[in-house]
Amino acid sequence: MSIKIKTFASLGCALALSFGIAGAAQAAGSNAISVKDAWVRWLPNNLPAAGYATLVNASDKPVDLVDISSNDYGDAMLHQTVSNGSSQKMVMVDKLTVPAHGQVAISPGGYHVMLEDAKHKVAPGDTVHLQLKFSDGETLDTPFVVKSPAQTK
Repeated sequence: MSIKIKTFASLGCALALSFGIAGAAQAAGSNAISVKDAWVRWLPNNLPAAGYATLVNASDKPVDLVDISSNDYGDAMLHQTVSNGSSQKMVMVDKLTVPAHGQVAISPGGYHVMLEDAKHKVAPGDTVHLQLKFSDGETLDTPFVVKSPAQTK
């Protein structure tokens, strides 16, 4: 009887260990994308704000940013500033590709995250969270530091 218990205990430990290793490998592989220097340019009177960051892809394949949401804002949309001769306009973008082993800047004058309809008072010094969803299935809950226009110059 004691041999059977030891056998089942050994089998249980082996299974737990193998699932743990597989889970750790999957978790390590799922962090292909990282975000750095994430911040929001705050504007007064509940005017739309703009979010900026750098997306870094450590994987061997390009990955697309395909959706943005936030519990702090009613709307979060990816836009690109496009020059039209002497004028500029904002165009909504469906996706943004982060190249393999590369990075993409979401920065003033280029791509930006348009943030509208703040769900609560947001002020410089606060941190808001945006959920960035990627084509590989990964979603990153990303903290963005809120800065006044004077802090962004």
